[in-house]
Amino acid sequence: MSLTTEGRERLLREFPGDLLSDAPEDLRDYGRDWTRVVDPAPCLVARPRSTEEVSRLLSLCNELRLPVVPSGGRTGLAGGAMAAHGELVLSLERMRRMDPVDVLGATVRVQAGTVTEAVHAHAAEHGLTWPVDFASKGSSQVGGNLATNAGGVNVVRYGLTRQWVLGLEVVLATGQVLELGGALEKNNTGIDLRQLFIGSEGILGVITEATLKLTRLPERLDVLLFALGSLSDVLRLFREARTSGLVLSAYEFFTDLCVARLLRHRRLRSPFAEEHPFYVLVEVEGADAQHLERWTSSLFGIVCDGVLAQHASQARELWELREGISESLSSTGLPHKNDVALPIASLEAFCTDLTELFARRYPDWEVVLFGHIGDGNLHINVMKPDGLDKEAFLARTKEADHELFALVQKHRGSISAEHGIGILKKPYLGYTRSPEELRLMRALKGVFDPHGILNPGKVVDA
Repeated sequence: MSLTTEGRERLLREFPGDLLSDAPEDLRDYGRDWTRVVDPAPCLVARPRSTEEVSRLLSLCNELRLPVVPSGGRTGLAGGAMAAHGELVLSLERMRRMDPVDVLGATVRVQAGTVTEAVHAHAAEHGLTWPVDFASKGSSQVGGNLATNAGGVNVVRYGLTRQWVLGLEVVLATGQVLELGGALEKNNTGIDLRQLFIGSEGILGVITEATLKLTRLPERLDVLLFALGSLSDVLRLFREARTSGLVLSAYEFFTDLCVARLLRHRRLRSPFAEEHPFYVLVEVEGADAQHLERWTSSLFGIVCDGVLAQHASQARELWELREGISESLSSTGLPHKNDVALPIASLEAFCTDLTELFARRYPDWEVVLFGHIGDGNLHINVMKPDGLDKEAFLARTKEADHELFALVQKHRGSISAEHGIGILKKPYLGYTRSPEELRLMRALKGVFDPHGILNPGKVVDA
C-alpha cells in the first residue's frame, strides 16, 4: 500500500520536524544497501532517537498499512535493506547510546544504531571485546548484525553473532515493546523468543537495544600468510592448523584472481616474490613462539611460501590483502556475489563440481573465490565480462544461480552463509529450506506482523 496524502500529513504532524525526510539524496542513500541491484524508491526516511519514537512510528505505520524497511549500516549483500516500492525507511543511526560496561558480568547494553567498531573500542577500555568482527565493522551497526546473525572473520574461534547476545529490546509492528532475556546468562523458561528475532532480517520486529555478551581481549595475535598450489593443500593446511594445538582465531582463503583485482584497485603489495594460485591468512591467539616456529617449519610440502607478521603494522598489511577484496571487486568491475556454506568435509568436492560447472556452462566468466574456510563459508564472485551488457549478465547469473544452488543442495549446504536472504536469495530459499520450514516461517510472520508491514517482500511472503 502506498502512502496517501492524508497519511503523510499525519506522520509529519505527529513527529518532530527532523525525524522524517523526503530529500531526494536521503531517499536514494537510505533506500539501498551494498547490492546496488534495485533502484531505491522509498517514500520517506525516518531517523528516530529512542525506542519510544520507534514504537509510536511503527504503531502509526501499522494503522496506515505503510510498509517499513528497517535500516542499519546497509552493508548487506542480499538486498535485505532495499526499499524500492514506496516504503518508509526506518534508520536507527541516531540510536547509538552505549551504557557503561559491566566488567563483572562481562556485558554491555547498547542501542541498535551503534557501530560495531565503536562497541569494540568501548569494551577494549576494560580489557574486553565483543568478538563479532568483519571488514565492514566501521559502518555496520549492531541492529543489522543481529538481524542478519552476521558472521565474519572470527567465526571459527567465537561462533556467530547470536552466541554473543544475552538480551534484546524489540518493537513489534503494532508498536508493542518486548524485553527479552535481559543480562541473564541462564534463562531456561520456555521458548527463547529472543532467538527468533536474531537472523530474521527485520520481518518480525525491529531490534532497538541489545545486551551483548563480552569476552576478554586476546593476549596476543600472530598473523601468517601462506601461498599454496591447490585447494587440496588449502584444506590440508586447515587440518594441520586445527590439530596443531594453536588457538585458531581466523582461517581466511583467497585466490590469485582476488589479489590481481586488489592490486589493481589499491596500492598494496604482495609479500611474495612469485604469484601463487591460492593464499591463506591464518591468525592464532596467544601462541608460544617456539611452538609456532615448530609448526610453521613442519609445513614444507604443503605450502609453497609463507610469511609471519613481525609487528602490528605488518599484520594490518596482511589483513588488508583479505579485507580489501570485496571493495576491490566492486571497484574494478561488476561482481555477481554469492555467499554459500558447506560442511567443511564437502568443500573440496563442491569446489571441484563448481569449477566443472562454470568451465562447461560459462567458460567466459571470471570466477573469483574467497572466504572463511574455517567455518565452511565460501564467497563466489562472478565478474561481468567486458563485452556483455549488464542486464544480459544479470539474466544469465539468475540462470546460473539455480545450477549453483543445486550443487549446494547436493552437498547439503546453505545458499546463504552470512548475508541473509533479503530479496536476492528469496527465489532460491527452497534449495536450503523444506516446504514445511517455509510454511512455518510464513506462519511466524503472520503472528508477529499480521498486516505484513515489516520489510515486505524479504525472506518469505506474509
